[in-house]
Amino acid sequence: MLKFGELVTAEVPVFIHFYAQWNDNSTTMEPVIHDVAAALGDQLRIVKIDVEKNPELVDALRIKIVPTMMLYRNGAMIWRQSGVMDANSLINVTKTL
Repeated sequence: MLKFGELVTAEVPVFIHFYAQWNDNSTTMEPVIHDVAAALGDQLRIVKIDVEKNPELVDALRIKIVPTMMLYRNGAMIWRQSGVMDANSLINVTKTL
């Protein structure tokens, strides 16, 4: 797997979904993330990161709530949100930033 710094400097915007298997809200977001991926195709790279398997990254990014979603463009975080969102809202966020 790529290191986080290499991952977020991709040519296309990178949407990162931090989740936990045990969290109901994370489970609720699964079909939403799938819909976003289907709607945006190659315009956006979607990466899911399990907080339990990546504690150092979670600490470094100060993630306290799952799900937490971040959008990176050219290596810079341009958006961050914690909690459940619907697919249309996420698609709008990626298109307006």
